[in-house]
Amino acid sequence: MQASVGDKLLVHGRTVGQHDRTAEVTEVLGKDGTPPYRVRFDDDGHEALMSPGPDTVVRPHDTMHDKM
Repeated sequence: MQASVGDKLLVHGRTVGQHDRTAEVTEVLGKDGTPPYRVRFDDDGHEALMSPGPDTVVRPHDTMHDKM
């Protein structure tokens, strides 16, 4: 997985009834865009250090901007 600052991470809910969450990458701490990432969750503004698993999809900033 690779991400850049400004990209969004879509984290799918792992259990029935758990909603998907999105977070914006604010800092890339790994080499060449790899995890871990410092992120800010869109729903509550919570900031966290994250090493995304297979339940996470990167949505590049350019793609998100083009759809607006």
